[in-house]
Amino acid sequence: MKILFIGDIVGKPGRRAVQALLPEIIERHRLEFVIANCENAAAGFGVTRDVVEELFGYRIDALTSGNHIWDKKEITEFVDDYEPLIRPANYPEGVPGRGSVVARGNSGIPVGVINVMGRVFMHPLDCPFRAAQRELEKLKSRARIVIVDMHAEATSEKQALGWFLDGKVSAVLGTHTHVQTADERVLPGGTAYITDVGMTGPFNSVIGIRKDEILERFLTHLPKKFEVAKGDVHLQGVILDVDEQSGASRGIERLSFKMNP
Repeated sequence: MKILFIGDIVGKPGRRAVQALLPEIIERHRLEFVIANCENAAAGFGVTRDVVEELFGYRIDALTSGNHIWDKKEITEFVDDYEPLIRPANYPEGVPGRGSVVARGNSGIPVGVINVMGRVFMHPLDCPFRAAQRELEKLKSRARIVIVDMHAEATSEKQALGWFLDGKVSAVLGTHTHVQTADERVLPGGTAYITDVGMTGPFNSVIGIRKDEILERFLTHLPKKFEVAKGDVHLQGVILDVDEQSGASRGIERLSFKMNP
């Protein structure tokens, strides 16, 4: 089974890249399931109902997120309306939304998706390792294929989760830093791994935000409202080749496509 995971979609430029490039990628690679991280999809911070509807309309089967999921306050009003829209599972009990889902793509094969968030240099949430383990127990009777989005800052924490879940899930894929890494591999137990799948958005930027605004912030340390940049828009992600019977990955391939101006 071929599965695409799209790196963090940043603002309108990122959404336009998905709209323009995803249909051809699906056809070229014969993809059967598509996952995307959407936490930056609405003007760079958070997500709205309209944006969720838009992304699901582009043949995306499940949406993961991260620390920016709550940036648009309306999210608490609709997150429970969309089962394939998930937030990190290690938020405290009682927080709206869910941390995992089982969905079916165009092949009808069930795919489990789990979202957890790291704690190193980030919010002090519950343990992502135990949260992933807990969510996996919920899913394992319903789906052989399970993909984990590890939304984290520290490379070490992402790698540690990869080893912790090796042989138990199909893939552990890092998000959050917006910079695609070159360490993709299949671990000995059959779990595909990459530290960061990259960013879908404007590369004429600092991780998707206008360069001048980021530079001013670094130079002055004064508060500054950030805006999504424009220009040199790419879609980045990884394609997984997963055995449908065992759930083990046979391969992982990085991709990066530039959208025509």
